[in-house]
Amino acid sequence: EFLTRSYLFYANRLFKAYQFYYWDPSCHDPSYSLVIKGKLRLRQASWITRGATEADYNLHKLLVRVEKHYQPLLQPQQSGSRLVEELYLGDIHTEWVERLHYRPTGYQQPMQSAVHHVHPCPACGIIYRADEHHPPILPIRAQLPMQLSGSWVSTHCEVRPAVLFLTRYFIFHGNNHTWEGYYYHYSDPLCKQPTFTIYASGHYTQGIPSSKVRGGTELAFKVTQARVTPMDQVTVTMLNSSEPGSCGLTSSWSAGVEQDITPTNGCLALGIKLPHTEYELFKTEQDTKDRSLLYVGERPTDGSSPDSPDKRPTSYQAPLIQCAGASEEFSNYVSLKYLGKKDANGNEALKPLPVAFLFFIALLFLR
Repeated sequence: EFLTRSYLFYANRLFKAYQFYYWDPSCHDPSYSLVIKGKLRLRQASWITRGATEADYNLHKLLVRVEKHYQPLLQPQQSGSRLVEELYLGDIHTEWVERLHYRPTGYQQPMQSAVHHVHPCPACGIIYRADEHHPPILPIRAQLPMQLSGSWVSTHCEVRPAVLFLTRYFIFHGNNHTWEGYYYHYSDPLCKQPTFTIYASGHYTQGIPSSKVRGGTELAFKVTQARVTPMDQVTVTMLNSSEPGSCGLTSSWSAGVEQDITPTNGCLALGIKLPHTEYELFKTEQDTKDRSLLYVGERPTDGSSPDSPDKRPTSYQAPLIQCAGASEEFSNYVSLKYLGKKDANGNEALKPLPVAFLFFIALLFLR
């Protein structure tokens, strides 16, 4: 499903929401619109997902409007430091049959305030001024070729269902179709309290256009090696209590020390199995500042893995941004022992990436 959303919340707890659905991934060809009205009640802070607020809502009215018309192609049309407000609504279960009774523990992609949003944002004004009679028609985006070479990082602290907070860092070697990935896990929604880091590597197949999701590319990733670094005592205790032979050397884990879990075919306590194949969906785009974005397939809400073609994702996670000028040797020296050290000129030896400030937060807690 391809859609844009616009929500208006009133002081008396009433709300009005528009959801505009489209036939195409550029959101240029509308298919139908939903107008949703109801009342919202904010309740207590969530005891499951830190930083979240639980809410109940009652729907008063739902109107469906179907669109079928043709438009001439639109031509694609100041930035600065300013306040940006984002609203995160609960995630939608990846299985249709589970959606009616699923209580979210993660989030959808955020919506931006109509007043305080990132600039430039050509789509913001178009969506804000739309209604059910005039659905937003966004400019058609050029289809970019799938080129995975280089390094890509998270743009912010990400949340997964089942209360997982993490940042990601991927390196793709296009010449031989191998890849490396770092998954930095945390216990808090700001990604400041690290719990453990997973390093994985392997190879991937040549991509083919997706037959289900327009604009997407299907690939298969083989994970052949993995290493784990526990970063807090709770994780250390859990790993040392795991069944012998199921996760690295028995009772040998300590905080900040990386261990290879390939010889034990993964780590049962963390749900990692080796070797392992995942059937993925990828997409590349450019944002309004011409920066390259990489979308990786959404993870199944039930915590399982897309380990068969029929479980291949049909939606995407938050985008990764390409590291401009980041060396491929970057991953080989990122370590706590380098942090805080100074070079011959007295400068910090490890610098944050200019394109992803929040990744610098993650670097403070690497293995």
